Amino acid sequence: MEQIPLKPLEQSRRVYSVSEINALARDLLESAYFDIWVEGEVSNLRSPGSGHLYFTLKDASSQIAGVLFRAQSSQLKFTLEDGLKVLTRGRLSLYEARGTYQMICQWMEPAGIGSLQLAFEQLKHRLEIEGLFDAARKRPLPALPQRLGVVTSPTGAALRDFLHVLGRRFANLQITIHPVRVQGSEAAPEVAAAIRRLNRIGGFDVLVICRGGGSLEDLWPFNEETVARAVVESRIPVISAVGHEVDFTICDFVADFRAATPSAAAELVIASKEELEDRITSLSARLRSAMRIHFGELRERIARLGRSRTLLSARAHVESLSQRLDDSQGRLREGLRGILEERRKRLHHAREAISPKLLSAAVSARRQRLRHGMQLGERGLVHHIKSLRERWRNLSSLLDSLSPLAVLDRGYALCLDPESGSPVTDTHQLPRSRRVEVRLRRGSIGCNIHEVIHAQDDEKGI
Repeated sequence: MEQIPLKPLEQSRRVYSVSEINALARDLLESAYFDIWVEGEVSNLRSPGSGHLYFTLKDASSQIAGVLFRAQSSQLKFTLEDGLKVLTRGRLSLYEARGTYQMICQWMEPAGIGSLQLAFEQLKHRLEIEGLFDAARKRPLPALPQRLGVVTSPTGAALRDFLHVLGRRFANLQITIHPVRVQGSEAAPEVAAAIRRLNRIGGFDVLVICRGGGSLEDLWPFNEETVARAVVESRIPVISAVGHEVDFTICDFVADFRAATPSAAAELVIASKEELEDRITSLSARLRSAMRIHFGELRERIARLGRSRTLLSARAHVESLSQRLDDSQGRLREGLRGILEERRKRLHHAREAISPKLLSAAVSARRQRLRHGMQLGERGLVHHIKSLRERWRNLSSLLDSLSPLAVLDRGYALCLDPESGSPVTDTHQLPRSRRVEVRLRRGSIGCNIHEVIHAQDDEKGI
């Protein structure tokens, strides 16, 4: 059979863009499925910096993309994880940029278990892994606290019960109440801030976190991580008295002590006066009885030791040592007495040696010897000077007799070279200037040489 090609109808054709198609599909999905519930398992969870959560909801045979925007994700009480089966409410839509449809979630809760219970289990598991529940880090309570800090609502019945029991047991205890909200979204930050503030103030022996019973939602502020961290950081021991006996909170697990009720917390803080007095009386009686028994045993032991041969032998040994000590002390005293006597004699001789008479005589003798020595030295010095003068005179006479100047006194003259000042003794030594200085006994004469007469020996070649 031959097919006849169809011709497009130009006047009735409508061409859509991809964006228009995606927009139409989105409008159809959102208008038809604007409020639906979907149950599935979370996988491929992504959490970018924007705070939005992107994931895939799947069952045994199919899957759909899902998104939980930041405004809704911040309201989750639990932590969304891969593999968690959830029940979510929202609308179907289409992400136009990719052409994929997705589930935009407005509300989400764990399937089969409440979101608060899941959040409780998740936080408990995480803090337990960190070791915040370990008994090793828990601190003991003081036996007799004097100052108590209480974090609670000032108008609650739990505080009245707590104060009533404390007043009945020990009225002298100083109590400081820090008012906070114990229910609602603002309660957890207030409780954590109160714990930290009381730690900064200081001086408290015990802190008590107090609240009456209620549902899981009512007690939820005490399951918040911020309260748990504040309790762990506290330097003061903390008692958690939140709810009734069947109620457990994260605050109970991290506190140093957990009280089933606020009244039980008051009994845990301090014993009653009657109990303390009875305990003191009992301890005093036990102490007196123990002391009597102990002293009796000591007396019996001393009596046995007094009768024993070992003690007698030891006593004899001690007496012998005591006698030897007395003898040694006597010899020591005699020796010291002799040494002191010898020192006294030496001191007496020394005093006599330095008496004024002896000193005066010694000084006079020394002075006489010094005077005699000075006289001898003076005579020797005079004699030495005289001998030196006589020697000087002899040497001066000899020098005068040997001096060429002495010849001048007998009428002779001395011919000198005026330039060098040396005597001219040979006609061959005449200066080139032909001028000489003739020195007489008194004064000198400058002479010019007009004629030179050489010695006859020189002329003959001698």
